[in-house]
Amino acid sequence: MSTLSGLVAAEAIEALAGRPDTVLLDIRLPADGGRASFEEAHIPGAVFTDYAADGWRQRVGQVPGLLPEADHLARLLAGLGITPESRVILIPLGTSANDFAAAARVCWTLRLAGHAEVALLDGGTRGWIAAGRPVENGPAAAIAAGPPYPVRWQPGLRALAEDVMQALGQGEPLVDARNASYFAGREKAPEARMPGHVPGARSRDYTSLFDPGTGRLLPRAALEAAFSEIRGQPVIHYCNTGHTAALNWFVLSEILGEPARLYDGSMTEWTQDPARPVATA
Repeated sequence: MSTLSGLVAAEAIEALAGRPDTVLLDIRLPADGGRASFEEAHIPGAVFTDYAADGWRQRVGQVPGLLPEADHLARLLAGLGITPESRVILIPLGTSANDFAAAARVCWTLRLAGHAEVALLDGGTRGWIAAGRPVENGPAAAIAAGPPYPVRWQPGLRALAEDVMQALGQGEPLVDARNASYFAGREKAPEARMPGHVPGARSRDYTSLFDPGTGRLLPRAALEAAFSEIRGQPVIHYCNTGHTAALNWFVLSEILGEPARLYDGSMTEWTQDPARPVATA
């Protein structure tokens, strides 16, 4: 089988069902009920991970969405039964763009850690159930954790504040995933020191790429059109905390195959230093 990437259909799960090298990772936000929701109904064989409580992101000072330390991530992946040989299919609930962004952020983290085979289930659990496929209830089966995952950070996927500053100087495209109110500076995240956006950034609201009626991303042609003006260029994506921008990163990197980095510090980190420029529309 070819390397997993991008979006996969439910048939991919059916084809891989029961294989010891396959991990179905159900990602639920506390807003969607977390573990309790998982135990009510999930895809057979899926393993639950709590996006918030399991530490897929870490807070450092006033910056709440940073990449976790390598040793924490190594233990987290091992505890979920993920090895370098695993085929990992990430399963969002399929209820909202915010839910999809959590799965996309986990995908970015796995890619950054050096994991080769990872994809997202198109439509998530909601789409699976709507198609009449079977579900399980109750807790997932116990996992025999192996040795810590050998995290090997990959270049070209993560942007730091200095990379954003360099991109500004070189005119490289920056994409802001937040809505128009945040972009214009009418709202800000609680941890941000000031409202606004990185000067020169393009506004691309991440929710505009998601169809809430189906729980899926827009068709490929629409996704290509959304980023048509920056195709073929290295792009840095950001938001408030590196969460919603992960959806934009996923579209550009994992579906369209374009060079893209995620600035996980985003505006909550960018605005901590008054020397960094901030613009309002």
